[in-house]
Amino acid sequence: MARVSMTVRPTSSTKKKKWTNDTWWALLFIGPTVLGLMTFYIGPAMASFALSFTHWDGLTAPSFAGMDNLIALFTSPIFLRSLLNTLVFMLVAVPASIAIATLIAVLLNQRIKGMIVYRALYFLPVVTMPIAVGMVWKWLYNTEYGLFNYFLGAVGLPQPEWLFNPSIALLSVIAVYVWMTIGNNVILILAGLQNVDTGYYEAAEIDGASKMRQFFSITLPLITPTLFFVMVTGMISSLQVFDLLFVMIGDTTALVGPLRTIVYGVYESGFMFSQMGYASAQAFVLFLLILGITILQFAGQKKWVHYDS
Repeated sequence: MARVSMTVRPTSSTKKKKWTNDTWWALLFIGPTVLGLMTFYIGPAMASFALSFTHWDGLTAPSFAGMDNLIALFTSPIFLRSLLNTLVFMLVAVPASIAIATLIAVLLNQRIKGMIVYRALYFLPVVTMPIAVGMVWKWLYNTEYGLFNYFLGAVGLPQPEWLFNPSIALLSVIAVYVWMTIGNNVILILAGLQNVDTGYYEAAEIDGASKMRQFFSITLPLITPTLFFVMVTGMISSLQVFDLLFVMIGDTTALVGPLRTIVYGVYESGFMFSQMGYASAQAFVLFLLILGITILQFAGQKKWVHYDS
């Protein structure tokens, strides 16, 4: 006697109930994150955008100002100098950090005794607070009793004013920023290096390719996705530099010149002079700058980033 098997398919109401339960669970898990983003990021960003078109001292009711704040920004030599300093900081610090981190990551990718210790040492600056880093390097750069000038004086070399000489002040802070960010970049690039298939190197050695040729023809192209990620995040971070620079300088008069950045202008206008509308306009310009540079990076990645399919 033949047996007839029957498959019970769920009805539309069952599917709808299951979908609804999954949705509620998804909302439960992502709810805190979405709430945090709305409260501390998206909401304040929208409020700042609205305030950029007003005159507001933080106490009285804001008054509509139209484009006055933006016009004042781009006719202000101080803001234009801040914009230039911020761009120079990004264009020097990010490539230097990535280049040095790539070299260190390649060295740390070798099989050497005690390599775990070396990796931990390079990562230590990442877990150190920028305030502490700034205080230590401020002492190292001190003109009178700093460690750098002590050694330079011991060998008869000039002892520069690292943080107050306009020609080298920005580069001095950039050097600290590079030192502080190298560890994070090393870890990310090292992870990219360890994902490269060793078969490529074996084939290259059979063909007689040198180590240098293997690096530029195999290693570098295959870690370009990692380098792209490091570059995007690094540029966003460098454009927002403030705490390190503020701690190292201390004297706000020095920030008006060669070390002033856009974020410092936001702090000064908003919290020192109570010009919240003007400060919000600077923050809005910084947002557009970051957005524009990020879009350009994503648009240009197709020309140099190679994804291993």
